[in-house]
Amino acid sequence: MKSISFDIAAVILLVILLGSYFLRKMTKGISNSIVIGITVIYIIAACFDIAAVTLDNRHSTDLSALYTAHAGYLFTHFLGAPLHLAYVISLTDTWHLLKKKKWMQVLLILPFPVMIGLFVMNAGNYLIFSVENGYTRGPWFGFLYMATLYYVAFDIAYLVKYRKLFTFVKMLSISTVIPLSVAAMVVQMLHPKLIIEMFCGAVGLMIVSTGIQRAEDYIDTFTQCMKMSAYVYDMKRTLSIGKHVRTIMINLGNFQSVQAMVGFDAGMEVLRKVADKLQDIDKKMRGHADLYYLDNGRFRIVFTESHFQKVEGIAEAMNAALKEPIDMNGQSVNLMPFVVLAYYPDEFKTFRALMAFGADFHQRNPYTGKVLLASDIFDKTQLNIRNNIDRIIDRALANNSFEVYYQPIYAVSEGRFISAEALLRLNDPEYGFISPEALIVAAEQNGAIHKIGEYVFEKVCQFIASEEFRNLQLDYIEVNLSMAQIMHSDLPEKYLAIMDKYHVTSEQINLEITETAAAYEQEVMMQNLDRLTQAGINFSLDDYGTGYSNMSRMIHLPLKIIKLDKSFVSEENTKKVWIFLKNTVKMLKDMDMEIVVEGVETQEMLDAFSDLQCDFIQGYFFSKPIPQKEFVAFISRANKA
Repeated sequence: MKSISFDIAAVILLVILLGSYFLRKMTKGISNSIVIGITVIYIIAACFDIAAVTLDNRHSTDLSALYTAHAGYLFTHFLGAPLHLAYVISLTDTWHLLKKKKWMQVLLILPFPVMIGLFVMNAGNYLIFSVENGYTRGPWFGFLYMATLYYVAFDIAYLVKYRKLFTFVKMLSISTVIPLSVAAMVVQMLHPKLIIEMFCGAVGLMIVSTGIQRAEDYIDTFTQCMKMSAYVYDMKRTLSIGKHVRTIMINLGNFQSVQAMVGFDAGMEVLRKVADKLQDIDKKMRGHADLYYLDNGRFRIVFTESHFQKVEGIAEAMNAALKEPIDMNGQSVNLMPFVVLAYYPDEFKTFRALMAFGADFHQRNPYTGKVLLASDIFDKTQLNIRNNIDRIIDRALANNSFEVYYQPIYAVSEGRFISAEALLRLNDPEYGFISPEALIVAAEQNGAIHKIGEYVFEKVCQFIASEEFRNLQLDYIEVNLSMAQIMHSDLPEKYLAIMDKYHVTSEQINLEITETAAAYEQEVMMQNLDRLTQAGINFSLDDYGTGYSNMSRMIHLPLKIIKLDKSFVSEENTKKVWIFLKNTVKMLKDMDMEIVVEGVETQEMLDAFSDLQCDFIQGYFFSKPIPQKEFVAFISRANKA
């Protein structure tokens, strides 16, 4: 007699697994739908198998019931193999490639009409199985195994071809199902009384659920949208397989202000209501989009090619819905949705370019309340630069084509130029002048900032060690440090080694950090600042007044110079601004710090900040940043005058 214990165990395991999908809300998306479909099919197959084995063990004479039970089991069990292949295809997201290959579609569908034909013919000639004298296999029964192995071969081919799309854990999880199923099939073929195929299938699904279909990896707890990690994976996969998508990018420009006003919990409730609105609109307009929540009020709605024609209408509807006030316990909350349509990878050739654009377009552009195109915000040249910035940086490093410009700094009390700020510039042979802001941000993101930083520092040390620098009688050169550089543990050793190489003294170098960087308290940063300070190097704080202005942090940092941001330099400054500046300067002077004013462009501003007893002036009134040769000529001429 055959035992149904494994089948019963399989049903229990599969029912629990099916329930977990709904409890964890793993019901959206093609992959989830297919896994749920496989689970349901396996439950049905196991139930058919239990019925068939029970009838066999009782030697039932109800041929109709016997035939239905065995046929139902064999057919539903066979469906598991093509469904598993469909799941693998969904993980690679290559459906659009299949649509273009009719011959591949034929190969994938071919076993189905053959199977249906065999089951139809089986009723008369028992090619697959018979139940007239007890259950026995027919001469063509092996075709079921051959058809299953046929799809297994496609599984393996897909996994090998797209292996780079899977992490090790995901590859292991989905690959384990194949040998497990094949082994169960072989065991049951050799030992027909050992009914383990459905149990092994259930175990395989459990492995997939544990290793791949993990809600915590994909679903944001508050919004129930897919989270940042899923967006990153999906967009990188989209690029690697040559798929084209259209994305509605939504950045809530005032979300941080809203959260500060209503509190964290209520802020999360606002996000949940926003997500509900977006999902409702997509559902009503049949967009079938994937909805992601990244962070800080940023949503992404991604559409495949079959729904491109609906994207603009859905974007307009979402924009209108988000401009409506949200009621929070009687308090009306108004959002500022920046909505942009982006074509990927048509407009953004790299994933990093896509992310860089989406991070801050709401900060770079005024709020209009309209749906914008990515091309409306950045012209084609700027988009091309963003898309190719990695190649641009690599080419500049390889060709030694970065340049160091210098902007003179004027000492008020001495009436001459005593220093300069070193600034990076790049004229690319293909794209021309590259914005320093775009260059530095990109270099920080791809790790090239360390090579670039060392290049600039070495060029500055070469200049300081030169005879022409000594003739200028300048005191020091300021060199900027980015956030990424400050956090690099090797920074002190590398910079001090470069100074030793050119015999540059610590008094001839001043390192400049931004106010935003100074707000951080990472241990590595403090160790780096302490090590360089012990070596005698001075530091200045750039952009003072634009960041967090944490007095406690500033007091404990080894700062000698404070650079007032150029936003304070305006002939339209109000009385309150001048009162603030006057007291700020007095406070800093009382702390024995020196003050540089950036962005001075007029005689009036020069006189005003000189009257405030600021120590140094930097700006276009004297000179813009200029190449080294021009800088030497300028200082020689100006200081003599």
